[in-house]
Amino acid sequence: MVRALPFAIYGLVPQPSLEDLNSFGVMAARGSDGTTQTTVALNYTLWHNPDDHDDPANLAELDEVTRESLDQDPPWPRPRWLVEQVERMRYPMLWEVVRTTWTRVPDEHQSLPNQLVQHVNHILMNRFRAELGIPDGPPSGSPGGEPWHARLSAVNPKAHVEVDGHEVDAVEIDTDPFVYGIGAQLSAEIVVTVVIPRADLPLIRLALATRDRHSVLA
Repeated sequence: MVRALPFAIYGLVPQPSLEDLNSFGVMAARGSDGTTQTTVALNYTLWHNPDDHDDPANLAELDEVTRESLDQDPPWPRPRWLVEQVERMRYPMLWEVVRTTWTRVPDEHQSLPNQLVQHVNHILMNRFRAELGIPDGPPSGSPGGEPWHARLSAVNPKAHVEVDGHEVDAVEIDTDPFVYGIGAQLSAEIVVTVVIPRADLPLIRLALATRDRHSVLA
């Protein structure tokens, strides 16, 4: 599906602290006349010590139940790819950190600031539930109504970000205590947004590059 997309997707530039998992999330909206919007999200493994992957400093903070479940081998054989995937759960992951969104006919709801706000809130709701005191289940209230929600008023329209080696105009959300968000309008139809936990920012070079879609699942 990703290889067949008619538009470029973007990821963080290659760097020692990040391992591209070749893992994508794809979301699409359809209307009566076909696809109206497609979003591709990228995931990475984060290495605190990229020079030594066996360093315990690289391990994620896991609760005892999760750690015990990873240590137990099931009584049935597992394919190699599944074993490797389970092992990856021992390490911190940047989940859906970069989103590329194509919109066939953009309107105000698909504007760059709106998409950045949506991405920030998506990461907060799914990765910082305990820190924000979010109960299990979907959040109550209307979008933007929760105290922890990022809002359009938090968007700074005078930022910049590197894309394919060139600095481009961007917008950012630099007010949330848990995450930092930045995004750029790369064409009339294409928006790219990035949301990174603040604790991980010192480990990451925040620059983007076109991702080779043809290497997917190679």
